[in-house]
Amino acid sequence: MIRAEGNRLAHLANGQIRTASADPLAQRLAGLADALDALLAEHRPAAAAAEEVFVNQNPASTLKLAHARGVALLCAARAGLAVGEYAPTLVKKAVVGTGRASKEQVHAMISRLLPGAKIAGPDAADALAVAITHAHHLASARRIP
Repeated sequence: MIRAEGNRLAHLANGQIRTASADPLAQRLAGLADALDALLAEHRPAAAAAEEVFVNQNPASTLKLAHARGVALLCAARAGLAVGEYAPTLVKKAVVGTGRASKEQVHAMISRLLPGAKIAGPDAADALAVAITHAHHLASARRIP
C-alpha cells in the first residue's frame, strides 16, 4: 500500500499473505479473502490495482494464481473500490522503464522510489510496482480534462 499525493509517493505497508499449502484450495482462498478484508478495513484505501494474469509454463500454477486474483478483485469490489488492472509488461515499463525488466530490477527500483521501505520480498515489490503504476495512471487521468 502506498499514498500518492501528486508525484509524491509514500510507503504505507507491504507484505505477503501466506496460506498452508496442505489445506484445500477453497480453504486457502477463504483465508486469503479474510486477510484482504482485514487489510482493507484497517487501511481504507481509496483505490486498488491488480496485475493481469499471465500464462506461465505451469497451467496449474496459472489457474491457482487466477483464483487468488479473483478473490482479490472480489474483496476490493465489496469494499467499494474500483480496480485498475495492468499487464505485467506495462507495470515493469512504468516503474523500471522497460517491459522486460527482471524481478531484481523491479525490486531495486521500488527501493529507490520508496526509500526506507522494508520490502517483504519479490512478490511484495511487484505489488508495490502495480500500486505505483496505478497511482501514476490516476494522476495522469486527473491532468487530462
